[in-house]
Order: sequence, then C-alpha cells, then structure tokens
Amino acid sequence: MQDTLYQNIRVYWLAFIAYWGIVLFGYDTGVGGGVVQESYFQEHFGITSDTKTSVSSNVVSVLQAGAFFGALGSAPISAAIGRRWTLFLFTIIFSVGAILQTVAGGSRGLGYIYAGRVVAGVGIGAISAVAPAYVSECAPKDVRGRITGLFQIMVAIGVMLSYFINLGISLHEPTGPGVWRIPFGFQLVPAGIMALGLLTVSESPRWLASKGRTDAALQALAYLRRRTPDDEVVRHEMAEIEAALEEERAARKGLGWKEAFFGKGNWPRFLIAIVIFLLQQWSGQNSVGYYAPQIFTAIGYNGTSNSLLASGIYGIVKVVATALFVFFLADTLGRKLSLLISALGMGTLFFIIGALLKEFPPPSTGTNPPPPSKAMAAMLYIYVCFYSMGWGPLPWVYVADIFPTRTRHYGLSVASASQWLFNFVLSKVTPTLVADLGYKVFLMFGAINIGGMATFTLLIPETKGRSLEEMDVIFGAVQAEHRRADIEKMERAMDHEVLETRSSRSVDNKV
Repeated sequence: MQDTLYQNIRVYWLAFIAYWGIVLFGYDTGVGGGVVQESYFQEHFGITSDTKTSVSSNVVSVLQAGAFFGALGSAPISAAIGRRWTLFLFTIIFSVGAILQTVAGGSRGLGYIYAGRVVAGVGIGAISAVAPAYVSECAPKDVRGRITGLFQIMVAIGVMLSYFINLGISLHEPTGPGVWRIPFGFQLVPAGIMALGLLTVSESPRWLASKGRTDAALQALAYLRRRTPDDEVVRHEMAEIEAALEEERAARKGLGWKEAFFGKGNWPRFLIAIVIFLLQQWSGQNSVGYYAPQIFTAIGYNGTSNSLLASGIYGIVKVVATALFVFFLADTLGRKLSLLISALGMGTLFFIIGALLKEFPPPSTGTNPPPPSKAMAAMLYIYVCFYSMGWGPLPWVYVADIFPTRTRHYGLSVASASQWLFNFVLSKVTPTLVADLGYKVFLMFGAINIGGMATFTLLIPETKGRSLEEMDVIFGAVQAEHRRADIEKMERAMDHEVLETRSSRSVDNKV
C-alpha cells in the first residue's frame, strides 16, 4: 500500500485540495442549525418561540436552494473552462456569500444571512458537482474508490467542525455578535486553502483529451501517475481514454448537449444517479446531521451544551468510521455489498431507536440524560458507522464512476442538483417531522432504509475495480470486443507517433 500511496501521491494531493470545498459542504450545512439555537442570536434577530422552527429550517434550507442552481449551472462552465478553474471560480463566489453571513447584525438583519446562505449555496452546489468528477477523472482505477471516497471524509470533518465550533461558542461566548460571526467567518478558512491549493494542481487529463488537447492530456496523466509520457502504463490508459472519446464522438455525432441524456447507454445512468441521491437523503442521516442538537434534545439530552456535546461526539464517530471504511474497505468490499450492509444496519438501528423512544419517552426537564436516552444516543453512534460504510460516501463514488468523460459534467451536475433538491425538502420538513411524529420519524426512516435502499442496491451493477472507460461496456453503450479493438488501434497509432518522434531525433542528432 505504501508503494501505491507514493505512486499516487499527486492524485491524493489533488483530491485533498479539491475536497476542501467539500469541508465547506459539511460545515455550512451543519453550522446553521446550531447558530439558530443560540439564545443571543434569537434575541438579537427578534426570533420568538413561534418563529424559531421556521427560521431554523430557512437558514439551513436556503443554502440547499442556492446549491441546486449552482450544481446545474456548473455543467456548461466545467465543460468550457475545465474542472480546476471552475472550482476556483465557485470558491470565490462562495467566499462572497460567507462574508455576507459574517457581517449580518445590527441594521443588517436576517436578510443578509439568508442572502449569504443562498450565494454560498451556489458555490457549494457547483463545487459538490465538479469536485468528485475532477477527482474521479484523475484517479487510477485500482484506488479510485478510496480517493473519491475522501469526499465523504471531508463532509464529515466539516460537519464535526461545525458542531464543535457551535459548542465552543455556547460555552465561552454565549453573548455578542461572535455567536454567529465566528462560525460564519470560519468558512473563509477552508475556502482560502482551496483557492490557493488549486493553483498547485493539474487539470483533468480526461477533460483535456475531450477538448482535443492530446499532448497536454498525456503530460497531465504522466504527471499524476509519476511516470514518463512514454511509459507503457500511461500510454495504455491514454489509449483507453482516446478510444472511449472517439467512440462517443461517433455515436453521439449531431446530438450536441442532448447526448448526455439521449446517448446510447446514458439514460440508465441518470436514473441511477437521481434515485441513489433521493434514497440517500431519505435515509435519515442528513436529518440527524443538520438538526443534531434538536434530535439529541428530543431523545433526552436537555440543555444546549448537552445536546451540542452529544452532536460533537456524533461528528467524531462519523469522521473516524468514514475514514476507516474509505481507506480499508472501499476498494475491497465492493460498492453493492457495502451499500446493502449499510442499508440493513441503518434500518435496524432506526427501528430500535424508535421502539426505545416510544417505550421510554425522555423527561422534559433535567440535565442528566436517563439510561434509555443514553442507549438511544449509542444507537445513533452505531447507526452513523453503518451510514459511513455505505450510503454516506458511496453514492458520490458510484455516480462519479458511471458517466463517460464527455458527459460526466452533465451527469454529476444533475446528480448533485438532485441531491440538493431532496436535501432542501428534507431540511424544510425535518423540524416539523421531529416535532409532530416523535418516535415515528425513526420508524419511517428505518422502513425506507430496509424497504427502499436495500432493494435498490440489488438492482445496480458493480463498478469496483473497473476503469471509467469500462462503464460504457457495463451500461451497453459499446460492446467489449469493439472497445478492445479500438484500444489496440489507438495504442498502435500512439506507438507509431513515438517511433516517428524517435526517428526524427536520430536524424537531428546525426545532422
């Protein structure tokens, strides 16, 4: 593994940089609910007990609304200027939104926070669509699941940071504008790291090849693989990329942008991408993640500090569990088996939590949670371990796997926009569901996990260990024999170019 890590160190660095935007994804979605819970924030912005639930859902959900449009809008920009500069552009847009949120207060009311969340959401939505495509296109197939899966680790780190910053504010600065300015201002730190880091990485070789910049694509691929452009491994991968692109051009000729949706073998990929994120959002995890303080209060962790501390521990468990899965199981256990075990485990634990909450409703007063509440918290911690080994990281990995190069930006944009749309719906309805349904909300999510997500897992193809170009074979866009013949043809053409170059050099040397 050490040799593999050294060989792919530039790809890991690229993923690390690209996914700082995904830290923002997790942080920004987690921080809103905690800020609104603070008493000083409610007093300063005139929020009453009657309006707290609606303001909380608005602060969280307007981000998703902006992200939906950002994800869709990123596709033509990514196709035109490349993955790297698209990420840089939307990081700057996000920073503008973060500044608007931070300067709110005084005569600048909730409108600044809402506007800032929408603008930041546009940035996050685009980053969430482009970053996994960028990383997937640069990663070698044998560790692509691990490298692409860093996405969910960074989401989990972002959520965890939001919980602990909210907890720190609650304990050490419960009054004053720092209640919201510190959490919202902190967003500029990951954004700055990402913007500067993007200046140190290369463009996607697959995007370069799709633009006809074959020499630049070969150089970028060789750089990322830490090999020379003449290396056999690099030339074979480049031939595979070129063969797939040539087949796409021939098969989709005259379709233009419609190729993304109507090209042979593409519509099942879009269907899978939309459904997998619909199910991920209704798995219950994001409802727990966004409103963790309220959820832990509902199961008996009374008091802001108690609920925020329980949320912070939940965030730590999620980061550790995600990291263990991504680095040790993502490329060995397989996509389908991981998703199946994850769905069954989550559903079972939700049913247990629902049963405990029905039989042992928590007291409305007191700071020490009773034993049944501690048991429910423990079940939530175990639940997030199951989430982190499947339905957390793998939808992003799977969707980044399945689309061809020329349409990947459309596929990831639609998938990401779907995720944010369903995210928006969940963030709006979760406070009401928790308040109105009580223990039944856990039973509902449990039924979705086992009845919907586990069944869906059995219907999709396995993609572990397959190159991005092999996905066309899996989804019936091209026959395997035809693809092999095209790769051999491209390899012969590239070998011929190498021989001609060497011959020219020999002549020049003699002269």
